[in-house]
Amino acid sequence: MPLWHVYHPVDAYSAEQKRQFAADVTEFYTRAGLPKFYVVTLFHDIPESSFLVGGEPSDNTVRVVIEHIARHLTDPDRRRKSAEALNRLLAPHTLDRGLHCEFHIDETPRDQWMIDGRWPPPAGSEAERLWVSENRPVAY
Repeated sequence: MPLWHVYHPVDAYSAEQKRQFAADVTEFYTRAGLPKFYVVTLFHDIPESSFLVGGEPSDNTVRVVIEHIARHLTDPDRRRKSAEALNRLLAPHTLDRGLHCEFHIDETPRDQWMIDGRWPPPAGSEAERLWVSENRPVAY
């Protein structure tokens, strides 16, 4: 599962802009073969008085924390390319709108993850393809 926490100034995004942002995030991962329901995007409105960068209030910063569980990249070149692709994904929602953006990716061990009491199927397996087609966790 990719879990995205998007910390942003209050009113930085309308409801429609949030939907489009989340749709772009979801598309990024479904192109890699993940089920749509794996992708969770949470938007956190942070008042300027509570969003401090370098000890100073900020009204134009977006901080994104991405948690990867379903897939982990080990090759340094693939990790760099993945981060660059995520940076491109973020740009229309941040930099191109005049917002300062920073993100990082954490990788949670896959054996520390369950959905509806089920262990997710192995990556690229027939069972995972079933989860993709059903867009929900099912017995396998």
